[in-house]
Amino acid sequence: MAGVPMIDDIELQAVQTLRQETATDFARQRVAGLDGTLHQKLGRRSHRVLVTGLLVPDSAADDLKKLQDKAKSGDEVTFTADITSALAIDKMVIESFVAEQGVGSAGQYGYAIVLAESPPLPPPAEVSAFGGLGDFGLGDLGFDPGALGDVLGDIADQAGALADMAGAALDAIDQISSLASLADLADIGNPVRPITDKAGELGAVAGGVAKLADVLKGFLS
Repeated sequence: MAGVPMIDDIELQAVQTLRQETATDFARQRVAGLDGTLHQKLGRRSHRVLVTGLLVPDSAADDLKKLQDKAKSGDEVTFTADITSALAIDKMVIESFVAEQGVGSAGQYGYAIVLAESPPLPPPAEVSAFGGLGDFGLGDLGFDPGALGDVLGDIADQAGALADMAGAALDAIDQISSLASLADLADIGNPVRPITDKAGELGAVAGGVAKLADVLKGFLS
Protein backbone atom coordinates (compact mmCIF):
# COMPACT_ATOMS: atom_id res chain seq x y z
CA MET A 1 0.00 0.00 0.00
CA ALA A 2 1.24 3.47 -0.88
CA GLY A 3 -0.13 4.97 2.32
CA VAL A 4 -0.81 3.62 5.80
CA PRO A 5 -4.57 3.27 6.48
CA MET A 6 -5.72 5.57 9.25
CA ILE A 7 -8.80 6.03 11.43
CA ASP A 8 -8.62 9.66 12.53
CA ASP A 9 -5.09 9.93 13.98
CA ILE A 10 -4.61 6.18 14.55
CA GLU A 11 -2.21 4.52 12.11
CA LEU A 12 -3.07 0.91 11.30
CA GLN A 13 0.48 -0.29 10.72
CA ALA A 14 0.00 -4.05 10.33
CA VAL A 15 -3.11 -4.27 8.14
CA GLN A 16 -3.56 -7.72 6.63
CA THR A 17 -6.69 -7.29 4.51
CA LEU A 18 -8.81 -4.41 3.25
CA ARG A 19 -12.16 -5.18 1.67
CA GLN A 20 -14.49 -2.54 0.21
CA GLU A 21 -18.16 -3.20 -0.63
CA THR A 22 -20.71 -1.14 -2.56
CA ALA A 23 -24.33 -2.20 -2.95
CA THR A 24 -27.37 -0.62 -4.59
CA ASP A 25 -31.02 -1.14 -3.69
CA PHE A 26 -33.38 -2.03 -6.51
CA ALA A 27 -37.13 -2.54 -6.69
CA ARG A 28 -37.87 -5.46 -8.98
CA GLN A 29 -40.79 -4.82 -11.35
CA ARG A 30 -42.40 -7.41 -13.60
CA VAL A 31 -43.65 -6.13 -16.94
CA ALA A 32 -46.19 -8.15 -18.90
CA GLY A 33 -44.63 -9.58 -22.05
CA LEU A 34 -41.07 -8.68 -21.00
CA ASP A 35 -38.58 -11.48 -20.56
CA GLY A 36 -36.57 -10.72 -17.48
CA THR A 37 -37.21 -8.38 -14.58
CA LEU A 38 -37.06 -4.60 -14.66
CA HIS A 39 -34.87 -3.15 -11.89
CA GLN A 40 -35.78 0.32 -10.63
CA LYS A 41 -32.88 1.97 -8.81
CA LEU A 42 -33.81 3.19 -5.35
CA GLY A 43 -30.39 4.48 -4.37
CA ARG A 44 -26.97 3.35 -3.30
CA ARG A 45 -26.31 1.95 0.13
CA SER A 46 -23.42 3.24 2.20
CA HIS A 47 -19.95 2.12 1.16
CA ARG A 48 -18.58 -0.38 3.66
CA VAL A 49 -14.97 -1.28 4.42
CA LEU A 50 -13.69 -4.32 6.32
CA VAL A 51 -10.23 -3.98 7.83
CA THR A 52 -8.34 -6.80 9.52
CA GLY A 53 -4.86 -6.62 10.95
CA LEU A 54 -2.63 -6.67 13.99
CA LEU A 55 -1.82 -4.16 16.67
CA VAL A 56 1.79 -4.75 17.56
CA PRO A 57 4.07 -3.38 20.27
CA ASP A 58 4.99 -0.71 21.23
CA SER A 59 1.72 1.17 20.66
CA ALA A 60 -0.64 -1.82 20.62
CA ALA A 61 -2.23 -1.22 24.02
CA ASP A 62 -2.77 2.50 23.40
CA ASP A 63 -4.15 1.94 19.87
CA LEU A 64 -6.46 -0.79 21.15
CA LYS A 65 -7.90 1.55 23.79
CA LYS A 66 -8.38 4.33 21.22
CA LEU A 67 -10.18 2.02 18.81
CA GLN A 68 -12.37 0.59 21.56
CA ASP A 69 -13.33 4.11 22.67
CA LYS A 70 -14.20 5.17 19.12
CA ALA A 71 -16.28 2.04 18.53
CA LYS A 72 -18.06 2.53 21.85
CA SER A 73 -18.90 6.20 21.23
CA GLY A 74 -20.41 5.63 17.79
CA ASP A 75 -19.11 9.01 16.61
CA GLU A 76 -18.17 9.64 13.00
CA VAL A 77 -14.55 9.07 12.05
CA THR A 78 -12.32 9.90 9.12
CA PHE A 79 -10.96 6.85 7.34
CA THR A 80 -8.19 7.12 4.77
CA ALA A 81 -6.82 4.32 2.65
CA ASP A 82 -5.90 3.68 -0.96
CA ILE A 83 -8.87 1.37 -1.41
CA THR A 84 -11.34 4.22 -0.82
CA SER A 85 -9.49 6.94 -2.75
CA ALA A 86 -11.98 6.86 -5.66
CA LEU A 87 -15.12 6.85 -3.50
CA ALA A 88 -15.09 10.43 -2.17
CA ILE A 89 -16.07 9.32 1.33
CA ASP A 90 -16.07 12.12 3.86
CA LYS A 91 -17.10 10.47 7.12
CA MET A 92 -17.62 6.90 8.31
CA VAL A 93 -18.87 5.17 11.43
CA ILE A 94 -17.52 2.03 13.06
CA GLU A 95 -20.32 -0.53 12.72
CA SER A 96 -18.43 -3.23 14.55
CA PHE A 97 -15.09 -3.79 16.19
CA VAL A 98 -13.61 -7.13 17.23
CA ALA A 99 -10.29 -7.54 19.06
CA GLU A 100 -8.51 -10.82 19.75
CA GLN A 101 -5.46 -11.65 21.79
CA GLY A 102 -3.80 -15.00 21.20
CA VAL A 103 -2.29 -17.07 23.98
CA GLY A 104 1.43 -16.42 24.34
CA SER A 105 1.38 -13.29 22.18
CA ALA A 106 1.66 -10.68 24.88
CA GLY A 107 1.29 -7.11 23.61
CA GLN A 108 -0.13 -8.17 20.24
CA TYR A 109 -3.79 -8.00 19.26
CA GLY A 110 -5.69 -9.05 16.20
CA TYR A 111 -8.66 -6.93 15.15
CA ALA A 112 -11.46 -6.70 12.62
CA ILE A 113 -13.22 -3.40 11.95
CA VAL A 114 -16.28 -2.78 9.79
CA LEU A 115 -16.73 0.84 8.73
CA ALA A 116 -19.76 2.27 6.93
CA GLU A 117 -20.11 5.55 5.07
CA SER A 118 -22.03 8.23 6.98
CA PRO A 119 -23.20 10.82 4.41
CA PRO A 120 -24.28 14.32 5.44
CA LEU A 121 -27.99 15.00 5.83
CA PRO A 122 -29.70 16.64 2.84
CA PRO A 123 -30.61 20.33 3.16
CA PRO A 124 -33.97 21.01 4.81
CA ALA A 125 -36.97 21.20 2.52
CA GLU A 126 -37.58 24.74 1.31
CA VAL A 127 -40.95 26.25 2.15
CA SER A 128 -42.37 28.15 -0.81
CA ALA A 129 -45.71 29.72 -1.64
CA PHE A 130 -48.75 27.45 -1.47
CA GLY A 131 -46.96 24.68 0.43
CA GLY A 132 -44.01 24.30 -1.93
CA LEU A 133 -45.90 22.80 -4.83
CA GLY A 134 -42.99 23.67 -7.10
CA ASP A 135 -40.88 21.06 -5.29
CA PHE A 136 -43.14 18.29 -6.61
CA GLY A 137 -42.39 18.91 -10.28
CA LEU A 138 -45.82 20.28 -11.15
CA GLY A 139 -44.19 22.33 -13.89
CA ASP A 140 -43.50 19.06 -15.70
CA LEU A 141 -47.26 18.49 -15.80
CA GLY A 142 -47.95 21.82 -17.46
CA PHE A 143 -49.08 23.33 -14.17
CA ASP A 144 -47.47 26.57 -13.01
CA PRO A 145 -47.65 27.00 -9.21
CA GLY A 146 -46.63 30.65 -9.67
CA ALA A 147 -49.67 31.28 -11.82
CA LEU A 148 -51.81 29.78 -9.07
CA GLY A 149 -50.45 32.40 -6.69
CA ASP A 150 -51.51 35.13 -9.13
CA VAL A 151 -55.01 33.66 -9.37
CA LEU A 152 -55.32 33.51 -5.60
CA GLY A 153 -54.23 37.14 -5.39
CA ASP A 154 -56.94 38.12 -7.87
CA ILE A 155 -59.54 36.19 -5.86
CA ALA A 156 -58.45 38.00 -2.70
CA ASP A 157 -58.83 41.35 -4.47
CA GLN A 158 -62.31 40.40 -5.68
CA ALA A 159 -63.24 39.29 -2.18
CA GLY A 160 -62.21 42.71 -0.86
CA ALA A 161 -64.27 44.48 -3.51
CA LEU A 162 -67.25 42.23 -2.71
CA ALA A 163 -66.96 43.07 0.98
CA ASP A 164 -66.88 46.79 0.15
CA MET A 165 -70.00 46.48 -2.03
CA ALA A 166 -71.81 44.57 0.72
CA GLY A 167 -70.88 47.28 3.21
CA ALA A 168 -72.24 50.00 0.92
CA ALA A 169 -75.48 48.03 0.49
CA LEU A 170 -75.88 47.75 4.26
CA ASP A 171 -75.36 51.50 4.63
CA ALA A 172 -78.08 52.20 2.06
CA ILE A 173 -80.45 49.79 3.81
CA ASP A 174 -79.84 51.56 7.13
CA GLN A 175 -80.76 54.88 5.52
CA ILE A 176 -84.01 53.46 4.09
CA SER A 177 -84.86 51.95 7.47
CA SER A 178 -84.35 55.35 9.13
CA LEU A 179 -86.72 56.94 6.58
CA ALA A 180 -89.34 54.30 7.37
CA SER A 181 -89.03 55.05 11.09
CA LEU A 182 -89.77 58.74 10.44
CA ALA A 183 -92.89 57.78 8.52
CA ASP A 184 -94.04 55.60 11.43
CA LEU A 185 -93.68 58.56 13.82
CA ALA A 186 -96.07 60.64 11.69
CA ASP A 187 -98.71 57.92 12.31
CA ILE A 188 -99.70 57.93 8.64
CA GLY A 189 -99.55 55.40 5.94
CA ASN A 190 -95.98 54.44 5.30
CA PRO A 191 -95.26 54.73 1.56
CA VAL A 192 -91.75 53.24 1.95
CA ARG A 193 -92.83 50.16 3.92
CA PRO A 194 -92.71 47.80 0.90
CA ILE A 195 -89.24 49.13 0.14
CA THR A 196 -88.02 48.61 3.71
CA ASP A 197 -89.40 45.09 3.77
CA LYS A 198 -87.39 44.24 0.67
CA ALA A 199 -84.44 46.16 2.11
CA GLY A 200 -84.56 43.97 5.20
CA GLU A 201 -84.39 40.86 3.04
CA LEU A 202 -81.52 42.34 1.07
CA GLY A 203 -79.83 43.33 4.31
CA ALA A 204 -79.78 39.73 5.48
CA VAL A 205 -78.32 38.64 2.13
CA ALA A 206 -75.77 41.45 2.11
CA GLY A 207 -74.75 40.62 5.66
CA GLY A 208 -74.18 37.02 4.69
CA VAL A 209 -72.16 38.08 1.64
CA ALA A 210 -70.05 40.39 3.80
CA LYS A 211 -69.30 37.59 6.26
CA LEU A 212 -68.45 35.22 3.42
CA ALA A 213 -66.15 37.80 1.87
CA ASP A 214 -64.41 38.37 5.20
CA VAL A 215 -63.88 34.63 5.65
CA LEU A 216 -62.55 34.32 2.10
CA LYS A 217 -60.16 37.23 2.63
CA GLY A 218 -58.90 35.70 5.86
CA PHE A 219 -58.33 32.35 4.17
CA LEU A 220 -56.42 33.87 1.27
CA SER A 221 -54.32 36.35 3.27
